[in-house]
Amino acid sequence: MKIEERGYESRLRSSTLRAVSTAASPAAPGSVQPSRGRSADRRRSLDRFGDGLLRTVCAAAAVTAVGILVLSAYQIIDHASPAISKFGLGFLFSTEWLPNFGIFGAGTLLYGTLVSSFFALLIGAPIAIAIGLYLSLLAPKGVRGVISPMVEMLAAIPSVILGFWGILLLAPFVHKHVEPFLHDTLGFIPLFGPPQTTGASIFTASLILTIMIIPIVASISRDLFLAVPRDVQDGASALGATRWEVVRGIVLPTTSSGVIAASLLGLGRALGEAIAVAQVIGAGEAIKNHSLFETGDTLAARIANQFPGAITGMHKASLYYCAAILLVIGLASNLCAQWIGRRFDYRRAAAR
Repeated sequence: MKIEERGYESRLRSSTLRAVSTAASPAAPGSVQPSRGRSADRRRSLDRFGDGLLRTVCAAAAVTAVGILVLSAYQIIDHASPAISKFGLGFLFSTEWLPNFGIFGAGTLLYGTLVSSFFALLIGAPIAIAIGLYLSLLAPKGVRGVISPMVEMLAAIPSVILGFWGILLLAPFVHKHVEPFLHDTLGFIPLFGPPQTTGASIFTASLILTIMIIPIVASISRDLFLAVPRDVQDGASALGATRWEVVRGIVLPTTSSGVIAASLLGLGRALGEAIAVAQVIGAGEAIKNHSLFETGDTLAARIANQFPGAITGMHKASLYYCAAILLVIGLASNLCAQWIGRRFDYRRAAAR
């Protein structure tokens, strides 16, 4: 009887072990998968579909951007071809613009565009970089939270509002106070000739452009300075470096390529501005003594002012030629920014 009971217990234990091992072992190939396996396969399928969709959307966006650029360039050059065929490269150096006689030249416009944008960048870039340094490294957290949105909101002001403000307030102030002071102090330089009667000048247009590029350069510079590792700055301070030495030796060299790219982005903003510049530059037709206080004009402002009322086909083609010149200058500035960025990155990599 005891022998039978022991045999029964051994058979019960073996059957229990087989049941447990069967439950714990993975399903054999070809067997029916549980519902959890089907859910995992469905999720993987959806993930693959999502990856493909994301890749397609991003590629389509990139191709669309390139297509818009190519199509715009083609349309501008195609409409400018009559003027390009007639005037050639001499269009860049001629200073005469007489629509009634079919004589066109962009020399004055090119001069006004380059000079006003250059001085805007010369004045605005140091101010914007200083704002970025203050907001990222020097300002208390509460002050940073107040000033940063205000600097960015400056970029949201419509250009026509800035031009209107320039006509009513900035131009009279520059005429009465700034231009006489600069002429009395730096009058031996031809750029600071005698003040004119209205305050509308290339110098006033440069100040308007300065206001417009400061928020762009300042915002990008601030983000670049915040990206510098804090441990590196703290290590330099622990070795006895002053705040200025940290900025000069670590922060600025680390972000130099980005700051230059931000400055050239601001330059592109200045080159293409039309409405605000047209309101304060005075629409001068000649280059007089190379003085900043003389009236002038830019490529973008001339296009905005005269394109709706172009009187002949050659007049309109000449305006398209101005647009093509502006497009080339903008593309050249962007390519220059990329080249400078790569050069600085290569030097930093070689130094490491």
